[in-house]
Amino acid sequence: MSKPYWAGVFPAITTQMRKDGVLDLEGTARHVEALIASGISGLVFLGSLGENQSMTPEEKRLLVEAMVATVKGRVSVLSGVAESSVAEASRYVREGEKLGLDGFMLMPPMIYKSPDPRETIFHLRTVAKATGLPIMIYNNPISYGHDVTPQMFATLADQKNFVALKESSGNTRRITDLHNMVGGRYAIFTGVDDLALESAILGIDGWVAGSGIAFPLENQYFWDLTRAGKWDEARAIYRWFAPLLHLDTHPKFVQYIKLAVQECGLGVEWTRAPRLPLAGAERKQILKIIHQGIANRPKLPKRK
Repeated sequence: MSKPYWAGVFPAITTQMRKDGVLDLEGTARHVEALIASGISGLVFLGSLGENQSMTPEEKRLLVEAMVATVKGRVSVLSGVAESSVAEASRYVREGEKLGLDGFMLMPPMIYKSPDPRETIFHLRTVAKATGLPIMIYNNPISYGHDVTPQMFATLADQKNFVALKESSGNTRRITDLHNMVGGRYAIFTGVDDLALESAILGIDGWVAGSGIAFPLENQYFWDLTRAGKWDEARAIYRWFAPLLHLDTHPKFVQYIKLAVQECGLGVEWTRAPRLPLAGAERKQILKIIHQGIANRPKLPKRK
């Protein structure tokens, strides 16, 4: 089997903002440095966690340009593509290529939920043809109402710049089905934090991590244990990590994870409206989970 085009931990980083919603490029860059120092292989900007859909086209381009300059080729830099129309998504990938991105994480068109796989395939294939850069297809039927099934991935296999897929259906059976149907054609990433160990056992190439951006050293160490097949040690870390990883699978995952990032000293919690900061009992509950995670974080061996 050939080596996957992308592999390893590709955190989906938040877009840091000020309290008034203005982009904080310097704050985002500081978080980038902490993540790179942990040993990641790539970064995904402007995913769902990056609040892509609430940002203007100008803001997206400003962020991409600044982050490409920050990373300076040290890891792969991807941008999420969440435009609702084929034309706008195609325009975005053409411009992103000019801005120096290494590739894209392409979401289905989220203007409406589509039961027709022809429309999903048409969107993905047409946008891919607008750029020569490699693309990771993001499958998240729970959130976005478009299910890219293993059969559909087989149909899309002739589009050469589709090099990876992010499987977030929540059904780990899909990983084995993908291996059986298109094994070796795509790098398989998991996108569900609290299925990371289960997915790793079944055989994946990478992880688009969410909650782990607040705990980058522990996140990378856990991933490295799975690569080494040290399942007992990985399971021990996973049990500590699980309450934090569950934060990634809630409708308020952006607020939850940004709050975790803040409490770990890697950023601030401010989000773009209509998302609002957590309040009341919910805020206390999430802070309790985060603070327990911080208090009980495992001692890691020194990195070589």
